[in-house]
Amino acid sequence: RTREVSRFEIVNIFLERIEKINPQINAYCTVAADAAVAAARRAEKALLEGLPPGPLHGLPVAIKDVTLTRGIRTTFGSTLYKDYVPEVDSLVVERLKEAGAIIIGKTNTPEFAAGGATYNDIFGPTSTPWNKNYNSGGSSGGSAAAVAAGLCALAGGNDLGGSLRIPASFCGSVGLRPSPGRIPVYPNDLNWDTMSLEGPMARSVADLALMLDVLSGPDRRSPVATLPKESSFFESVKERKKGSFKVAWSDNLNLTPVDDEVLKVARASIDMLQEMGWTVVEEAPDFSSLQETAAVLRGVRYAALYQEQLANPEFLEKVNPNIISNTRQGLALTSAEIARAEKHRSQLWQQMLDFYARYDLIITPTVPVKPFLVDTAYPTEINGKPMKSYIDWIMLTYAFSVTGLPAISVPCGWTQDGFPVGLQMAGKPAGER
Repeated sequence: RTREVSRFEIVNIFLERIEKINPQINAYCTVAADAAVAAARRAEKALLEGLPPGPLHGLPVAIKDVTLTRGIRTTFGSTLYKDYVPEVDSLVVERLKEAGAIIIGKTNTPEFAAGGATYNDIFGPTSTPWNKNYNSGGSSGGSAAAVAAGLCALAGGNDLGGSLRIPASFCGSVGLRPSPGRIPVYPNDLNWDTMSLEGPMARSVADLALMLDVLSGPDRRSPVATLPKESSFFESVKERKKGSFKVAWSDNLNLTPVDDEVLKVARASIDMLQEMGWTVVEEAPDFSSLQETAAVLRGVRYAALYQEQLANPEFLEKVNPNIISNTRQGLALTSAEIARAEKHRSQLWQQMLDFYARYDLIITPTVPVKPFLVDTAYPTEINGKPMKSYIDWIMLTYAFSVTGLPAISVPCGWTQDGFPVGLQMAGKPAGER
């Protein structure tokens, strides 16, 4: 706004940094350099013509490679779509462009965003910027790594069981899973879905809040995006409300073992919160039905998305076996099992309402492990306890996906070998502020 630097200069600075750093970590799978430069020139021209700048005017933003971008390749991390170029933008991309953001490229993701580690057969794995031999987490791992390495100003991602929060923890960035209904998703094969949501990633909470302001608000194309547009989240960050918040802390929500060093770093945050005048009580809701409920809901979702594809030999040959097994598991579910999962989810929601009558936040470690080796799909054990499936280890984040609560991962410290650790804070219903 002050014209100290041009949008064209900003884009070129980021493109130069991407050229230098991205080959080491593989955060971007597609760099839209020509389109970004052209968009920057248009933004500069609009400013010179006196048009009012949007809240993200001239800022380079990265988009996860499962989100549609008109004219920019979108592969979904799958060889089946390696040359697909959409003719439309997703709704969140529309909003970013309307706010003046410049789409600078697409970030890497596991195939169809399935899994907590970012790798696929087209582009390979994405590393955490802190050590190229270790994975960035998933499924928004490319976005988290790009943000942390300074390869974009902001980034978009999506989250089913923790896909914004897990890589934020592994990369030392900030990732928010919003409340269902906060950010509309369109186009969407499952328009009534409240489990897989779009959300922002940034280097700071203030930057993230600025992006959330742009992305949030209802749209008639999404039947579940019903939360009204709020006054600025960014302004609420600047207010920095003081007061004695009462928070519930849990090491593990009684769901999963947690690596000793990760837990030590995360628990150190309790002392800081208490020094700020917060009251911290060690207590967790009853999540005893969570794993069964999450597995059933995940199976139903995959069956809805991919059941027809099981008749396609190319799909069976080329697609990640975990996607195929999840789909088959969903098709094998009985109506009684699905009904029980829906009932359990409703009971969990009611339980969370009762819990939040006593607490302002629930706080946990975001992820129960440090980043694992770059070519590893998931940790097979934690503190000696085997993980039965590729989603067992992400139950700390999945708990708040199933219960529909807004949850953020913020950096809270470092392991001895130099990896960031994330702290997960889950708020009341519609409690992003």
